[in-house]
Amino acid sequence: MLRLYGLWRSRLEQRYACPLSTSLINLLTFEIPDVHQQIGYSAEQLLTPSTKSILHHILEPKYNGSIGLAASWADDYAHTTEGAFSYQWHWIDSADNPPYYCNVYYNRDCTKGGCVVSAIANQTQILKGCIARAKKGQLVHGQDLQCSYALKWVAHFLGDIAQPLHASGVAAGGNDFDVVFGNHSTELHAVWDGWIVYADANVTGFPNNTIQPFFKHLVSRIREDDFSIPTAEWIACSDPSTPLECALSWARDSNALTCDYVYSQAFNGTNLATSGYATGAFPIVELQISKAVLRLGTWLNKLVAGDYDHGRDVVLQTNPSWLLGPDGGE
Repeated sequence: MLRLYGLWRSRLEQRYACPLSTSLINLLTFEIPDVHQQIGYSAEQLLTPSTKSILHHILEPKYNGSIGLAASWADDYAHTTEGAFSYQWHWIDSADNPPYYCNVYYNRDCTKGGCVVSAIANQTQILKGCIARAKKGQLVHGQDLQCSYALKWVAHFLGDIAQPLHASGVAAGGNDFDVVFGNHSTELHAVWDGWIVYADANVTGFPNNTIQPFFKHLVSRIREDDFSIPTAEWIACSDPSTPLECALSWARDSNALTCDYVYSQAFNGTNLATSGYATGAFPIVELQISKAVLRLGTWLNKLVAGDYDHGRDVVLQTNPSWLLGPDGGE
């Protein structure tokens, strides 16, 4: 369909033939920081007082303990020279061919430089130690940037991994797939990052200083378990002692939507805002955003409460073994 396999192959060729600066422009050209911030503000509604207190010690003072304020930092950092190493942590390159098959395999799809799955696992491990130090009074005022960065990455990546095109290798996660949305010529990735959410909320963007009504309503629905899929299923894997397993399950959950809906129709220059595509996606983005909110709140509460197996070590080694995988089978 729409030469999706060819587009996906071209992504691999493009990524490894281009210098980093070019791939960074191609793959992360459109970021919607306000949606990430709103996910953070929404997750804050689910945090315990103890969790809020500990996070306040971990974050730099300018964030005033708010993961909502901090949730978009990872995108900005990835665009700096210092943070360029983290740019590929925002996605996992699954080998999809919608609508025929969509799947995610860690050793096939995660590059040696990392991916969103390994990043969640690694930064969670770092965060465990940071939380332990904060509880002992050894970490205050965000004085350890490794700890602050770990928290900000976790807050961001749990949002990324719930967005289907951050868990799909087709057309650079939709960044190389040109579409029309309203009066905008844009990319499919941007449509799923923000345009559909804006249309659903009937706004042109969200202020970055506090939770907005659209997201308040989603939090209420989470508390009321008012979704087509029970909230318990969203956090069936939510044990911080198995961060790789959980992150992979979340990626697979999102990736399935690539076949089920994202690429379910031929676009052919159609205005996605008025064709019925956006309307059909509204319940999907509401569900996926709400998953991100509940998972993030649950994850942080469990980390601070110590509600996990402390004796379990997580050892990550990314060795893609598939010839057409992101590292060419190396």
